[in-house]
Amino acid sequence: MFATLEKFIKSKTDIDAKTLEEIYSYFSLIKTKKNEILLDYDQISKQYYFINKGCIRLFTIGKEGNENSRYFAFEGNFATALPSFIDQQPAEEYLQTIEKSELLCISRTDFYHLTNTIPQFAKIYTEILELGFIVAQKRIYGFQGFDALAKVKWLIQHQPQLLLRVSNKMVASYLGISPYTLSRIKSKL
Repeated sequence: MFATLEKFIKSKTDIDAKTLEEIYSYFSLIKTKKNEILLDYDQISKQYYFINKGCIRLFTIGKEGNENSRYFAFEGNFATALPSFIDQQPAEEYLQTIEKSELLCISRTDFYHLTNTIPQFAKIYTEILELGFIVAQKRIYGFQGFDALAKVKWLIQHQPQLLLRVSNKMVASYLGISPYTLSRIKSKL
């Protein structure tokens, strides 16, 4: 149950078996269905998820009813509506499993307990925050001035899993292009 989490932690820091066991004791396993909403738009995020199997998507819904995907997390990664998790304000986005998923869940209280009491876990959290910032910046600045073809090429280079495991509609919303345009570009590549 904790093999993927152990691999993730050990890839980030040196840690002994006793400390790993303590970390594991704060997580519980949950299994979800495809397209299950983990957090609604107006809820406050009180859980952090580590993905053993599956995929989590963060998205918003525009005034016209269009979904706008902001982030996808696959196996071996953490995911939550981070701004809400940190400031305890309504999320203003949805958190959803887009595949049947197996998640390790930890409460906000327990998560911060681990960051305050286990230096290795605090280091991992810092790396999660830094990586999230870098990915967001690359996506924002990378997409500025890109046409649709350049966006798809960027995705192939930086996040190829999306094209293999996520629907065209969701990928198109992530790239800010239409599903038709995405299909047309993919057929030419």
